Amino acid sequence: MSNLNILFVASEIEGLAKTGGLADVAKSLPKSLQGKGHDVHVVVPCYRSITGSFDAPVVLDTALLADNDTYIDYQVRELETDGVKVWAIDCRRYFDRESLYAENNQAYHDNGERFAFLSVASLDLTEKLNFRPDIVHANDWHTGLVPFLLKNRYQHNEFFADTRSVISIHNAVFKGVFSYAELKLIPELTRERFAHIEIDHHHIAFLKAGVAYADKINGVSPNYAKELLTDLGSQGMGWDFSARANDLVGIVNGCDYGDWNPEIDELIPQKFKANKTSMTRGKKACKKALQAEVSLPQKDLPMFGMVCRLTEQKGLQYLVPILRQFLLNDVQVVIVGTGDPAIAHQLNEIATEYKEKFAFVEAYSNKLAHWVEASADVFLMPSEFEPCGLNQMYSMVYGTLPLVRNVGGLKDTVIDYDANPEFATGFIFESPEPSALLIAMQRALLLHAQNPVEFKRVQMNAMSCRFDWDDSAQQYLDLYASARVGIQQGQTA
Repeated sequence: MSNLNILFVASEIEGLAKTGGLADVAKSLPKSLQGKGHDVHVVVPCYRSITGSFDAPVVLDTALLADNDTYIDYQVRELETDGVKVWAIDCRRYFDRESLYAENNQAYHDNGERFAFLSVASLDLTEKLNFRPDIVHANDWHTGLVPFLLKNRYQHNEFFADTRSVISIHNAVFKGVFSYAELKLIPELTRERFAHIEIDHHHIAFLKAGVAYADKINGVSPNYAKELLTDLGSQGMGWDFSARANDLVGIVNGCDYGDWNPEIDELIPQKFKANKTSMTRGKKACKKALQAEVSLPQKDLPMFGMVCRLTEQKGLQYLVPILRQFLLNDVQVVIVGTGDPAIAHQLNEIATEYKEKFAFVEAYSNKLAHWVEASADVFLMPSEFEPCGLNQMYSMVYGTLPLVRNVGGLKDTVIDYDANPEFATGFIFESPEPSALLIAMQRALLLHAQNPVEFKRVQMNAMSCRFDWDDSAQQYLDLYASARVGIQQGQTA
């Protein structure tokens, strides 16, 4: 394939603004695509929290025509994160906020208008900057209107005649449901009804628009792509995905081993390599440092770790009911995360009762995330659903065996010890029930206690696994090529 111009549109990017795994993908995939010779620009909002953003050079100072012949002024600032070229849309009325999407667990009231603006401005700016994209790659509901705009507003615009779109579904539970009253920036939606992207007569779903109008659709793991074809797995959008089944593929996310690698990790107390001696010494030193950091006794005990948002998606409703029972064992558990105040309250109560065995840190801390990955023997990911997941990949390279539920990308990336001991890299349980999680945790603990040599062998298996972004990037390039088949054959339909 000849070199492509790729416009990657996302609501966040690692190194500048991040709340979850989407940000990691928005940095790592463009980085790998650039490494293969393609010209990639990432478009994100210029949030207040982006350090140094307002000192970055302005490459475009313009305005967007809104309803009633009014204009919305905005600038495009040129930034970079780890070599990835970023165009940050600086529009203070929409993005000069304390947070990205919400404050005090309450979504901003105008999120529909904010992210409609992101979609409109992303295409507006690329034409004004004369960056003619071969592929526009949208991500999740925040940018779901981009494919819609290409097929409607820009369908007869010569500048975009050879542009094709792809949308990646990182989490279908969030659909971006907003009323028509919030979408005055996109009059196409009010001039005529688009019933197939509506939730009801008054609301549309941005994600439904993206799925309906993108040339190709990506679920962020092969198993998740299959789950999207079901009503349960797609969170009620099974019909939408089934209607586009021929254009839906699953590509597992890669892992950025420049950020997550115990051999070079500057954040952890002691680096270590993928051999038993180095790993044992390194993890023991990291464990002692973590125990001191979170006020746990410095004992040589098996440690289970978890770093996540405190939501039901991450399986806290399975863990909390059985945590006290599990803590009756000779074990330590460390959980780091923020989110649902009710879940945080329950974890704080348990931490007070079991000070010698359980530490809960209610914070988002990149340092502690690395420390937990390096220190723990088992990493907990009992997710209700998990489109791809990244922490199981991070865990493996640190010799921390992931314990996961058999869903989404977790199923694609972890090999269960009971099912395949020779090649095992972790532990898997099936049923979405607290009792099933407890049994899996006891399984892992039993192996660690009764057969430590075998446990270390499985750790070596895990450390040898690699999920390289270059491999995933090549699959995305194949997807882009399939989206452009007609153009490659000389057509511009």
